[in-house]
Amino acid sequence: MFYPKEKKTYVRNTFASLSQRYDFLSSLFSLLLDHSWRRHTTRLLHDVPEGPVLDLCAGTLSLSRELACQAENRHVFSLDLCENMLKAGLKKLHNDPYNARIFPICGDGEVIPTGKDVFSGCTVAFGVRNLANIRRGLAEIYRVLQPGGKLLILEFSRPTNRLFRPIYTCYLHYIMPCIAGVCTADKEAYKYLAKSIALFYEPEELFIMMQKAGFSHLERKKLTFGIVSIYIGIK
Repeated sequence: MFYPKEKKTYVRNTFASLSQRYDFLSSLFSLLLDHSWRRHTTRLLHDVPEGPVLDLCAGTLSLSRELACQAENRHVFSLDLCENMLKAGLKKLHNDPYNARIFPICGDGEVIPTGKDVFSGCTVAFGVRNLANIRRGLAEIYRVLQPGGKLLILEFSRPTNRLFRPIYTCYLHYIMPCIAGVCTADKEAYKYLAKSIALFYEPEELFIMMQKAGFSHLERKKLTFGIVSIYIGIK
């Protein structure tokens, strides 16, 4: 386990080294399912078509683009700790028609650089477990959301099916890091990914933290045999 400052540095450096191939590897290791997971998440913000939305841990801006594409009057503020990931996303979206409504910001998700009650919605795709202090991050999200604002957390989870779980565990801990070592020469980064998923909170524990941060109407939607979950909360 990392102490907070150590984890932030490690996460920033790790994703900086992967930034140029991050999208390719995400699609490869998810068997292209990552695109549908993001689309499914953005659809849950269909009732928030206007007003600013925060995409936290925005990475290479894939979810930010989905959010901008979904609603023509929506502006997306994309915050990430790793500048290299944002730069890779900007390069990818250079000629994209939705680029004008996406505003990348390099910053810390535990100290969001804005006032309170600003955003009508907030999404976090595969980034909550990378926060050094998840409770602080949830409290910050609650602070910057408008009353009635919706939080959507798209995150890896552990499948509960007794037949599928050992297959998934083997893939996550052994097969994926080996492929990553061939593709990126950075096998350790994907060992961290596997470990961070294995050690992440159970859904009930995450719900308790969301509730303590102030969120209500908590709900979980499981996707792809429970490999991924969307956690929903309302301010």
